[in-house]
Formats: sequence, structure tokens, C-alpha cells
Amino acid sequence: MAKNSTKSSGTPRGVAGSNKWTPFCPTASRRRAVRLFPILRPVQTPEAFPPPLEPEDDWLEPPTRPIRPLSSIWAWGGRLTWLSGLLLSLSAFTDWYAGDGQGVTTAVIGWHTGALGKLVFFIGLAVLGIVALRESGIELPATIPESLVVIALGSLSTIFVLIRIISIPDTFFGWRGRGIGIFISLIASLLVIAAGLLRAGEEL
Repeated sequence: MAKNSTKSSGTPRGVAGSNKWTPFCPTASRRRAVRLFPILRPVQTPEAFPPPLEPEDDWLEPPTRPIRPLSSIWAWGGRLTWLSGLLLSLSAFTDWYAGDGQGVTTAVIGWHTGALGKLVFFIGLAVLGIVALRESGIELPATIPESLVVIALGSLSTIFVLIRIISIPDTFFGWRGRGIGIFISLIASLLVIAAGLLRAGEEL
């Protein structure tokens, strides 16, 4: 009995149920457990509600202008500009001075009153040229607003016409009466200034 116990105690332990001795390997037993119980890969479940879309960057789009109660009045700036410019240029060919002769009433048109009368005509053409450039898609530089140019041209024309109303050239000594044409030029010059102010209201 002692001999048998000595042999059994000296024999190393192996795998139960087999006569051949195999060493215990933890890696092999782990692989065998994986085959018997496969591990499912985690699957991400879809969300019930998709996340809200992020707002797109609208910094490239120009901001919308607030609606003004007098927007229809401000819109008259463009129309009044070319109307007043046309009237101003035509008024240079109307009678600025009138005089009575021997049964005949004569008149002197603005073009013949000197340099100021001619400048009034070219100022009216300049106003029409600004409108033509804007309609053709050509705009003035941002540092020179169109409204400011129109106001400056109207102011110059008003000064020139007022000089001719107050001071009549000595050349026209016999024509001391002011004709209706010079007052048309004055009204047209004031309308150019008003058109520039309306254009400034549109640009704001």
C-alpha cells in the first residue's frame, strides 16, 4: 500500500479522463470557452430622434434691412434724380433775362449768359450721367457715395443760378427783367439737392 501511494504521489497531474498527460494551458482553455460561448459585438442602436441640424453660416449673405414706414417715399430718390437733372440741363436753354424793345419782347437764354449758364447745363448732364452709370451696373467707389455727389452738384447749380438772379451781367443792360427760365433752373437745382437727400435715405 505504501508503494502504490508513493507512485501515485510522484506522478504529475494531467487532464482528467485521459491516460496521456497534457499540461494545463490557460490560453487553450480560454479559446475553448470562446468557442462554446461566443461574445456578441456591441451594436449601436439608432437614436429615436435625429440631432437638430446646425444652422448654416449666413455671414456671407447681406443682412435684411428693416422695413421703414416711408419706404415708398425714399424710393422716389432715383426717379427724382434723373428728372431734376433733365430739367436742369434743359433750363439752360430757356429765357433767363427778358427785355422790351420797340414793340418786341426779347429774351436771353441761360447758355448765352456766360460761363455760369454753361456750367448749369453741364451740371445737369453730370447728374444724368450718374444715373446712366448706375443703370448700366457701374457704381461709384464706396468712399464717394452717389448721394453726396448729387447733393454737391445740386448745391453748385443753386449757387450759380442765384448769382445770375442777383447780378445781371453788364452785357445785358437792356434786359433787366428776369425770365421764367432762370426760376425753372433754380427749382431744378433745388430738386437735385432733394433727390440727393432721398438717395442718402435709401443708402442708410
